[in-house]
Amino acid sequence: MTIPQSLQRAAANAVEANAFLQDPAALRSGVKPQLRRYEVSSLLPSGGISETRHIAPALPLFEDAFCAFSRGSLVETTQGPIAVEDLLPGDEILTSEGGGQTLVWIGHTSLLPARPGSRGRSHHLTSFMADSLGLQKPAASLVVGPAARLLRMPPHMQGGPDGTQLLTPAAEFQDGMSIFETAPPTPVDMYHLCLPRHAVINAGGLEFETYHPGPDALKLASYAIKTLFLNLFAHADSIADFGPLAHPRADGGTRSGSAVL
Repeated sequence: MTIPQSLQRAAANAVEANAFLQDPAALRSGVKPQLRRYEVSSLLPSGGISETRHIAPALPLFEDAFCAFSRGSLVETTQGPIAVEDLLPGDEILTSEGGGQTLVWIGHTSLLPARPGSRGRSHHLTSFMADSLGLQKPAASLVVGPAARLLRMPPHMQGGPDGTQLLTPAAEFQDGMSIFETAPPTPVDMYHLCLPRHAVINAGGLEFETYHPGPDALKLASYAIKTLFLNLFAHADSIADFGPLAHPRADGGTRSGSAVL
């Protein structure tokens, strides 16, 4: 499927116009973000599936919607574990609340982890060896991306005020032994999943969140960036359409740097 020229021009224009990004540091440095290709599969109201390709800035706001699970990650569904690359919109994904939710959106992109972005942001992955967080947690070696968060607290971090578990970036669990950073020199296919409601799902034996941009993700974004971002999601016309977070996040709701655009 070819990328509509109008969308490609819109992405390029959003990058060219530094004022759109509203980032004083970027304005001073004059470094422009790169563009990246993002692939989306969406569930249509009719029950059909829409597959689209988008060109948008390689900024955290966009990348975090695509970079949670690596190819081969097994996601628990009502039909049993399915590799993330084989999932289709409409599949029923098991959640930690019990029962399933319909998969409405799948995002896919490719990262070159060993190469930093135009603004120096690394895309290093986190590798969990089998049983690194307990028996069958994960059941086999699992590699996740910079956007992956677990419903779990590492030893060096505290939980919520009442001792509750928080959604914590996977990189916080790195111990240099059984959980470590990895940066393959070749491209890695990455995915993220969106359900009608934000939830925690089982991937490879660990509890990860589904995609949610965070309630304040577009607070400082320009109109151009908001439009490019929301065009990725057929089921959402605004941040409010993603609903509330199922659990609080250890970093306050957004990844570092993702809200300033």
